[in-house]
Amino acid sequence: MVRTLPIPAFKDNYIWLFHRETNHDAGRNNKNTNLEANRDVIPAVVVDPGDSGAVIDALERHSVTPVAILVTHHHWDHVGGIPKLLNVYDIPVYGPAEERIEGITHPLSDGDNVSLPNNVGEFQVIAVPGHTVGHIAFFGEGMLFCGDTLFGGGCGRLFEGTATQMYNSLNKIAALPKHTYIYCAHEYTLSNLAFAKKVEPANEAIWARIEQTKQLRAAKKPSVPSTLELEQQTNPFLRCEHKSVKHSAERNAGRSLSTPEAVFAVIRRWKDVS
Repeated sequence: MVRTLPIPAFKDNYIWLFHRETNHDAGRNNKNTNLEANRDVIPAVVVDPGDSGAVIDALERHSVTPVAILVTHHHWDHVGGIPKLLNVYDIPVYGPAEERIEGITHPLSDGDNVSLPNNVGEFQVIAVPGHTVGHIAFFGEGMLFCGDTLFGGGCGRLFEGTATQMYNSLNKIAALPKHTYIYCAHEYTLSNLAFAKKVEPANEAIWARIEQTKQLRAAKKPSVPSTLELEQQTNPFLRCEHKSVKHSAERNAGRSLSTPEAVFAVIRRWKDVS
């Protein structure tokens, strides 16, 4: 089993930390456990470390040691902490081959397989351009670390890529097992679902998810990870072939839309100005 922990950073980022569950994890809830004795013995992986201070604090708090860094794309809030982390830890950095990111030791492309040190995990690399041209995602262990491609209830903005690229990237994700856990990098779920409700006001699953998300946020808990199955029920960007989404997109565009890809392009622009 893999234990995954969110590290809040900046205004709404999540840096992800994961490691194999060990006997130490059960003892962490025991107040008599000597955490110092466990320090530096549990190998962990950090995903998109934009803030080195937040990462180091989390590593110390959970008594784990990083053995690798995974990077999905080049934006500063995903890579800004890498140089300082490498000053402290001599570890490999896995990231997109098509983007210039300081510190990457293992450049990766679509279809590559990653065997992380210390048997922490096995991941497949999926190219998911759209938010940026070289964006990648890591799929394995029942998890998808997708950076800023797919969000809870939404998808990333098209800063560098095209609507066609993002649509195709989301289709790659949609083809994964439905019980895949989606680990995105921002707490955008409530705002995304507010838009999803505009697109599909009769979708009861969206209304239910809004209430559930409000409860999580009121309890100061993350709204992610979600599952791919939940996203396919509530995320309009994964539902472009549904009549309800198509009709809303056509009303917004003021014209007929002949393909799901055209529907996606319209709702992405609609979301940009919402």
